[in-house]
Amino acid sequence: MTIGHYLQEFHGLPVFEFPDAEARVELPDAGAVAWRISAPTYCGPRDEQWAPRFERFLKAVDAGRVRALVVGGWNEAYDTSSAEVVTALIGANDRLSGLEAVFLGDMVVEDCEISWIVQSDVTPLLAAYPELRGLGVRGGTGLVFPPVRHTGLRGLVVETGGLPAEVVRGIAGSDLPALEDLELWLGTDEYGGDSTPDDLAPVLDGSSLPALRRLALRNSLIQDEVAAAVAGAPVVARIERLDLSMGVLTDEGATALLEGQPLTHLSHLDLSHHYVSDAVRLRVLAALEPHGVTVDLSDAQEPEDDGDGDVFRYVAVAE
Repeated sequence: MTIGHYLQEFHGLPVFEFPDAEARVELPDAGAVAWRISAPTYCGPRDEQWAPRFERFLKAVDAGRVRALVVGGWNEAYDTSSAEVVTALIGANDRLSGLEAVFLGDMVVEDCEISWIVQSDVTPLLAAYPELRGLGVRGGTGLVFPPVRHTGLRGLVVETGGLPAEVVRGIAGSDLPALEDLELWLGTDEYGGDSTPDDLAPVLDGSSLPALRRLALRNSLIQDEVAAAVAGAPVVARIERLDLSMGVLTDEGATALLEGQPLTHLSHLDLSHHYVSDAVRLRVLAALEPHGVTVDLSDAQEPEDDGDGDVFRYVAVAE
């Protein structure tokens, strides 16, 4: 599966595409939408580059009232990192004084495959915007996230086909006392996803992220190992929503969840896109639904046999 749709909503706001220079479009109120600024990833000589488009945006709207920004494509995103975009956003922090949320890399397959998007060190955005509440990143190639401290961030989403272990350790080791929602797409080793549950230790053992209420460890080839680690993780006792969807979850991982600590306090458990048998699915539902837990076990997958005895299972989003 690939990502085929741009964000329609971000930070609780509808996404509005900032138009081309020649377009005659009435712009909405600056604070009423999440503004999407995008340039062609395959850029021709007459195409507007991302940085000039961003400058034109800052002049066209009341920048101080902008609450959310969605960065779409930038020029040659498959070969050029997001560093220039990050630098431009940092340089505008005095004008974007009300900015609350940023999503970096809202691209679909026609723009750039998720695992081809070249990112950079995104943490300077947190230093430049101390009031930032939400940060989203798509693409793990070249992504850098050393441990940081930020007292305002409430939501962090990192979507990848393969999330490097060093990035996982950096996020897990960060001091984010207000973070309520953490979503990581761990991906596969084929695309750089070389982390293990040990890299998440500060999150799972509850020693970091004291405000965490939703934990989403998604899109993982090692979803059974992740589920087993989560089953005994102290942090689970204080979260409300657990998401282990989009990965290669089999009977082994689902059984580990059943045999681990009680999950009956959860409001929602998302295990969609899975390889769990009907029998174990029924066990999970019987154990949790009578306690009011909403369980999502939709999108059941079947292993693929290549005819030579090899069986393959896939995460939802890889390339």
